[in-house]
Amino acid sequence: MSRVPRSFVVVVALASSCLLAACASLPRQPYTAAEAAKARILDRDDLRRYADDPPSAFVDGRRISGPQTYLALSGGGADGAYGAGVLAGWTAAGSRPSFSIVSGVSTGALIAPFAYIGPRYDDTLRELYTSGVAESLLEDPNPFNAIFGSGLFGNKRLRELVARYIDASFMDEVAEQYAKGRRLFVVTTNLDSQRSVIWDMGRIAALRTPESLNLFRDVVAASASIPAVFPPMLVNAEADGVRFQEMHVDGGVMSPVLTLPEAYLMRSASWDKSLNLQLYILMNNTIEPEFQLVRDRALDIAARASSSMIKAQTRSILYSTYAFARRNKYGFNLSYIESDRPPSPPGFDTAYMRSLYQYGYDRARSGHAWSSAPPADEAAPAPVAATTPARHVAGVQ
Repeated sequence: MSRVPRSFVVVVALASSCLLAACASLPRQPYTAAEAAKARILDRDDLRRYADDPPSAFVDGRRISGPQTYLALSGGGADGAYGAGVLAGWTAAGSRPSFSIVSGVSTGALIAPFAYIGPRYDDTLRELYTSGVAESLLEDPNPFNAIFGSGLFGNKRLRELVARYIDASFMDEVAEQYAKGRRLFVVTTNLDSQRSVIWDMGRIAALRTPESLNLFRDVVAASASIPAVFPPMLVNAEADGVRFQEMHVDGGVMSPVLTLPEAYLMRSASWDKSLNLQLYILMNNTIEPEFQLVRDRALDIAARASSSMIKAQTRSILYSTYAFARRNKYGFNLSYIESDRPPSPPGFDTAYMRSLYQYGYDRARSGHAWSSAPPADEAAPAPVAATTPARHVAGVQ
């Protein structure tokens, strides 16, 4: 999640009241940090990695031959309509690649599986973000759920929405693409461990069992579950014969977008410089500073501070990724919502999402959606011209 809705701030206030009143929900099965470190999911230890794992954890020789294209989809709540529109407009322009790798965080996690399969699911994404189905997720809030339960919207609508669009046949399609060497990743936040989890969705799909289908759905729903607004997803795990449940929430809590694991962005590790990689980062949000006169009220101050923190974190990731791409001579392509667009209203306003979808569609259809460097500001040095030829920015066939 990149934009924190006002309802989230309200929930934080309610949660604080809950603590003061010593309210508590039902206890969970306890487990230790040692057990967490050895946790297996579906009796396997190869379905995920942590973003802060060492570089050796991400070595994998499985990939398709030829040029590699990597699409990274950010969080952004209702602003995911922008990403859905960009993908459809990119298809209409005739220059959209077949992505070798796709990653998604939060609202980007809802988009990622369909972007991974390809343009056949453009209409599905349009329906998700413009039909009004997203707005229905925030109907009938119940403050008692925030105090005595695990989210203001204590129902399972989000999980049910994911299950409506991701069924066994869809997961089979993901498994087929995985078998060809293509990769799909979704990021969640493990609240117990305070770590970003990178789930290998293709590997999960390749298991082709009812349990793996449920896990696939749970991971996508967890990545989009704003803490205290939607209930977290509890994922069954096991270590040394001890069974327990991990608590997973919105991937955007730890990282607004997954471009590369921390080992590559923070520790200057390098990938194969001979790899012909085009990196496309699709930000479902604005990333440039925006002036706003903040009212002198606690909730407004908290919301503005939170959104400012997320924006600063996003820009740091983008500049680090840009430096990594230049260091390894990879193509860098970035799309984001321009700051002159009207701000997002609270929740999932259908009219706003339709307008934003069309904005993204028009930009991509006309070939103006992508830039070859992050925007410059006073906090960072002005980026130099990208090493990627302009023809790559439009798309790779």
